[in-house]
Amino acid sequence: MNIRVLALAAASALVLSACGQPAEPPADAPEVSESAQAEAQTAPDFTLVSAEGEQVSLSDFRGRVVVLEWTNEDCPYVRKHYTGAMQQLQQEATESGVVWLTIISSAPGTQGYVEGQDARGWRAEYDANFTHLLADPTGETGRAYGAVTTPDMRVIDEEGRIIFTGGIDDRPSSDVATLDGATNFVRAALDDHAAGRPVATPFAQPYGCSIKFADELEGGGEAA
Repeated sequence: MNIRVLALAAASALVLSACGQPAEPPADAPEVSESAQAEAQTAPDFTLVSAEGEQVSLSDFRGRVVVLEWTNEDCPYVRKHYTGAMQQLQQEATESGVVWLTIISSAPGTQGYVEGQDARGWRAEYDANFTHLLADPTGETGRAYGAVTTPDMRVIDEEGRIIFTGGIDDRPSSDVATLDGATNFVRAALDDHAAGRPVATPFAQPYGCSIKFADELEGGGEAA
């Protein structure tokens, strides 16, 4: 079983709520077998438009470590991390040469979707340190990666393999106080990889607010 299968299994286990509302994870995360830890899925390529209007492709960064972060500024779980912890992790990562791509897969018209001037001002508003903020209005990229929540994270190595997927840490709460003492799986994965070690935790149960994809609004669905 590879990491993509694990991610999709976790996604199906989540009780999804309206966009911008908390999607609580099940009590028990799926176990990761030794074979799954040793196996890494090739990251699907994509091309998305940045807040600055540039076309950005994952393949542009082949040979570098890349972090993908799915976000939604209206989500209380995202707001918890953007009290400073996410920005600090972004800074640590990018200063070490990691490319950090923050992705918004919320459908146009739903909570969390931003465009134009709002998107261009996102970095300054949150003092964020990502490399690019990317819009995924069709949700195609989010679907390709099995992203289901905000935040939802991926770490991709220099050869284009996903070496971590899932929740950012082990505290599935929107309470800022839970950041204290939390194990940040993204930081741990980056540290393991930089040290030449296998990633100790290649999958973590995702938690946060459910992503409302565009195809879910087709056929009469309403934006929420």
